[in-house]
Amino acid sequence: MELYNTVKGKVISQVNEIFERLINGQNPNNFCTCNQCKMDVACYVLNRTPPHYIVSHRGASRDLIDGIEQQQHAADITTLVQEGLLRINENMRPHFHEHAEGEEAVDPSRPVFVVPTIVGRVLNGINFEPISDVDVELFRDKGLVRMKDDNWHNPCHLVANVEGNFSFWPAAAKAQGVDVQETFQYYIKISAPGFEPLTHFFKIPVKSEVPMPDSYALDRKFKLPDLYIFPPGEAEKSGYLD
Repeated sequence: MELYNTVKGKVISQVNEIFERLINGQNPNNFCTCNQCKMDVACYVLNRTPPHYIVSHRGASRDLIDGIEQQQHAADITTLVQEGLLRINENMRPHFHEHAEGEEAVDPSRPVFVVPTIVGRVLNGINFEPISDVDVELFRDKGLVRMKDDNWHNPCHLVANVEGNFSFWPAAAKAQGVDVQETFQYYIKISAPGFEPLTHFFKIPVKSEVPMPDSYALDRKFKLPDLYIFPPGEAEKSGYLD
């Protein structure tokens, strides 16, 4: 069964229209119009707009009814886009290329292994507080794992406001056919001043598929157990061994 969020299409359409006007000179505030900022604005709006899902053409038809309500909804989205533009440009993050250097484009018609997003949390083993200002690295074999694109970082640097949480989205890997099962073996490395280095090994079974358009789906999330790092010698005292 496939579900379609009609609000997502409306938001993306309005974001594209507004950015097109900005690019064509209607930009007195000199907002950044790069693709990354456009995506950030779209995320800002979607995270503040209730979704509306349909599963059939009848749902799409009903979505066209109530013109006044639809006009108000469009105006609300436009207001959120303007608000998002201000917020994103006040707190701009570093710009990255859309694809990692040397990344081979994935043929959307060919089967691949789509590895889920990998998420976890790093805590201080003494006081159980989240760790910040630390790099978390994801390895496969002896090398850093290449990410889906450069908006996902490896190493992932933890800052205070993420409360010890990290995430990775590995790039898709080519497969020889559909429904081929393969186990991907990874390990996490964490090094922080004043703490013992930590290495955590894990495996993810993945079945190859012809990928759908890119999406961040909760059912494609692989959650690691909480990882604890300790000052030298404290792990043994606490009875914690990874």
